[in-house]
Amino acid sequence: MKKRIRSAITPFIFLLYFLYAFLVCFSAFPPPRKAVAQAGSFAYIGKEAYFYATREENRGLFLLPKTYYVKVLSVDDEFCKIEYLYDDAYAKKLTGYAKTDALTFVDYTPTQPYLYHLFELRYTIEGAPTDSASLSQITVTCVYYGDYPIGAQTYAYILRGNEFGYIPKPSNLIYAENTEYAERTQNNPPSHTGEETEQNATMSPLQIGVLIAVCLLVPTVVAALVKAPRRVPFEQEE
Repeated sequence: MKKRIRSAITPFIFLLYFLYAFLVCFSAFPPPRKAVAQAGSFAYIGKEAYFYATREENRGLFLLPKTYYVKVLSVDDEFCKIEYLYDDAYAKKLTGYAKTDALTFVDYTPTQPYLYHLFELRYTIEGAPTDSASLSQITVTCVYYGDYPIGAQTYAYILRGNEFGYIPKPSNLIYAENTEYAERTQNNPPSHTGEETEQNATMSPLQIGVLIAVCLLVPTVVAALVKAPRRVPFEQEE
């Protein structure tokens, strides 16, 4: 009788060990943390993303420079209200919108969130005397905000003094990319882009479903193991 009970309990013990190992594996590999899309956070520009003056797709002013960031002021399903650059002697802060699904939200404050690129634009005065070349040219300092492609031509959206406008993009207008995002995510790639997500890691629906299935299976297996064996009828004596 003891051997029969021991043989019935042994598989159950192995099942408990299996369940324990299963739970340990799930807790050891939780889903990756997800950035929170909320006001005051930053979003990375990893793909084509227009800066919009209003919540209208036909009001795109320029393409935000890739590898840089925007500050998120508010979040919506389709558009986020954003802030780009800042006020100083040359630049002006812009407040507008960007498509939510074009942004990659991050959970840190970038060291250099915006591209601050100054370049000189030179004008030549037509009809000026040739012996006064220095007086026939005017050089002004401009701030580059982003590209605006039209067909095969690319224009640059710039700030010159107090006026914004477009010029054909100079061939030498090149800026250095921001490598902070690549360095931060090299060993921890992001798992979500766009909509608002929870910051705290939780079990995924698949993990929860498998865990529930295992928990429901345990009583069934236990019942099968401890079920009393059928009694063999005594043979009648001849």
